Amino acid sequence: MIAHLKPIPPSELAFDIDGVVADTMTVFVRLARERYALNHLTKEDLGCYNLYECLDIDREVIDDLICLTLNDENTLRIPPMSGAPDVLTELSRSGPLRFVTARIWPESIIEWLHMILPEVDSKRIRVSATGSPEAKLNILKNMGIRYFVEDRIETCTLLAQQGIQPILFDQPWNRIPVPAGIPRIESWRQLRQWVLPGNGG
Repeated sequence: MIAHLKPIPPSELAFDIDGVVADTMTVFVRLARERYALNHLTKEDLGCYNLYECLDIDREVIDDLICLTLNDENTLRIPPMSGAPDVLTELSRSGPLRFVTARIWPESIIEWLHMILPEVDSKRIRVSATGSPEAKLNILKNMGIRYFVEDRIETCTLLAQQGIQPILFDQPWNRIPVPAGIPRIESWRQLRQWVLPGNGG
């Protein structure tokens, strides 16, 4: 557990999906190799959230790869982040799981969550699709969420300014210094020790 922070009540916690629960950019890289023969590209090359700023690839190619990555077919092929299904299954025993995503259309990612969480009652999986990262704030406030796991630094900063404690999930695109008060976690195992400290692990 992160030493200076007290345990998080699961009822006050929500999650982003892409880049936190879903290892979405692994699919982006695979498609880049298969469709455009960009065999040199790795996930570590995705050094900023705005891919147009950090990839020396035509804008039209990036647009195509983003659309392909997020379409229904490829969404269902996204691997979960290591440890995420186990921790989420444990958390579901304490109450519903809340997810807030910037995706516009939530249907395929809801199906994906049901697929990776077969032991969780579908009624305990609640997904809000905002259409933009900035719109997450009001959704989280209306839900009474106090802690949110997110991979985008700008969203973390916005939430922190508005009284919601962000937890930054480590990814290649967020490895720059972050404002004080925004803890970084590197794995679901680490998150589990923070949220479920009395359950071992």
